[in-house]
Amino acid sequence: MKRITLLLAGVLIYSLNITAQDKADTAWKFRSDVSLLASQVSFTNWAAGGENSITLNGFFNIYAGYIKGKHKWENILGLAYGMTKAGERDFRKSEDKIDFLSNYGIKASDKWFYSANFNFRTQFAEGFKYYDDVKPDSSVKISNFLAPAFISLGLGMEYRPFSYMSLYMSPVTARWIIVNDQELADAGAFGVEKKADIFDAQGNPIIVPGERSKFELGAYFRFLFIKDIMKNVNLSTKLELFSDYLDNPQNIDVNWDTMINMKVNEWITASFGLQMLYDDDSPITDKNGNVGPRTQIKEMLAVGINYKIFK
Repeated sequence: MKRITLLLAGVLIYSLNITAQDKADTAWKFRSDVSLLASQVSFTNWAAGGENSITLNGFFNIYAGYIKGKHKWENILGLAYGMTKAGERDFRKSEDKIDFLSNYGIKASDKWFYSANFNFRTQFAEGFKYYDDVKPDSSVKISNFLAPAFISLGLGMEYRPFSYMSLYMSPVTARWIIVNDQELADAGAFGVEKKADIFDAQGNPIIVPGERSKFELGAYFRFLFIKDIMKNVNLSTKLELFSDYLDNPQNIDVNWDTMINMKVNEWITASFGLQMLYDDDSPITDKNGNVGPRTQIKEMLAVGINYKIFK
């Protein structure tokens, strides 16, 4: 995992060095922005009742793309972290994302590219499921840094009808699911092989710890759209579909992440985010105690400060 972190840092440092050393090379294009968003609800002597709350979210997005001749190399890094506090409870995580995408292509025709695709997704910190209805602040850890982490590497074709739209299709994509937390791995979180108790020839128990990774090989599709859809309104959406040839290929993993940024002025921005997930390897317990994979939905709406590093 340290190698992966160093690789991501290396790509960014390399891209930034190119900017500093050769600004005249117009083959490189950069876009980046930092957003700090906040929302608050406060009550004082409010007869109808209510609970004070505050939410803070931070977003960092950077794009580094090289297009020259038949060659194209695009890198997108998205980072997000947020905390929310309601009533007398402590701050709890409300947003957490590390998402790095790198795509290298060689032009096959006017709008088609032979492409190699690399994607890395994880989160910064521990995540918990809270049971306040049972006991205040009672919780169970359900995720952590690199638990899970998703690494995919594939070969395919990219169709680029417009500069702001991309469709990538890969019939052969290798994906690794990493659960670098032994407690979660022992429980079989995110589809890895859970801890097992076996016995040797003499009948003595042997504890086999849970696996920390799972390999998948399948088909991958990605739709990417990033564009100013009207003045001062930018829409970015990424839809990813993955089918594992080795295990229930009919069950399609879905990750659809959408963000709308509305610029009020040079500094103030309003943002709306919506993410929908479906993963057959991530069972969820509903309020009735039923366990199984389900559609996961996350929404965010906030106003804050935005600063563009590259304009």
